Amino acid sequence: MSTPTPVPAPVLTLGESMVALRGSGPLKLGGTMNVSVAGAESNVAIGLARLGHPVRWAGAVGDDEAGELVLRTLRAEGVDVSAATRDAGAPTGLILFEPRLPEVTRVHYYRAHSAGSRLGPDTVEAAFAGARPPRVLHLTGITPALGPSARDVCRRALRLAREHGTEVCLDVNFRSRLWSSQEAAAELRTWIPYVDVLIASADELPLCLPVPAPADAPEKSLIAQGVREVVVKLGADGAVAHTADAELRAHAREVRAVDAVGAGDAFVAGYLSALLDGADVAARLDRAVTTGAFAVASSGDWEGAPTRAELGLLGAGPGTVVR
Repeated sequence: MSTPTPVPAPVLTLGESMVALRGSGPLKLGGTMNVSVAGAESNVAIGLARLGHPVRWAGAVGDDEAGELVLRTLRAEGVDVSAATRDAGAPTGLILFEPRLPEVTRVHYYRAHSAGSRLGPDTVEAAFAGARPPRVLHLTGITPALGPSARDVCRRALRLAREHGTEVCLDVNFRSRLWSSQEAAAELRTWIPYVDVLIASADELPLCLPVPAPADAPEKSLIAQGVREVVVKLGADGAVAHTADAELRAHAREVRAVDAVGAGDAFVAGYLSALLDGADVAARLDRAVTTGAFAVASSGDWEGAPTRAELGLLGAGPGTVVR
């Protein structure tokens, strides 16, 4: 009798997913809206699932139709939602996207007192339960900004990751409409000793630095605190990864920009995908800028995320028809 092939330990993402409404123009003028779902952590989960990785999303939705849409969408994309919970006492969060100019989109949050902001410890405990704990825990700086309960759950997740030998990836993802930079820095600085891979834009790095902050080379300071890789997203200029031994840069892929929303999450999914494949840092950056480019070239938070078979499509010339 053959021995069953062990199921790979999944990536665990923890955060809030919401119903997303995308307007066709200024909200005050009315018009049509497209309904979907959104959330940085679930965007990453979908990106990883499309690339063939087992991934679990943990979070809370309301016991409502909006919550059912979130869970149904994630299931349809191959994301494990067995650790998700329904909160009968709070609604599923809502996010509105308002395209105001061709290159400017305003985002409006309706997530105060939402189910996702009231995450309980059972959510993360269930996510770590079982014989095979997650190989990677992915968190963002959005979840702790939602409220004290969500913040406590993130702290518990970090401790569980340490206990189980789970790698931790943190995407800073600072949201000024959810908390101040001072609040974010006070919280995220305490996370750094748990973090293996830190992903941030250049202006977000100071939120993670000790006080007093170093005058230069913030990446080296973070590596000295135990972070293995510091990956800085540079938008149209690509990205750069810092390790104790090297600094590697990748140029952004040239695409026709359609919608930049979700590009950072797609970047993270690509980076983690290559990490899970055992690729070196240069290959991780290459896949990250590739998946980020797919997001920029498509409308929506996650809809344009590529499958593994599609990764090479960006090398095709203009007007290419794949038959």
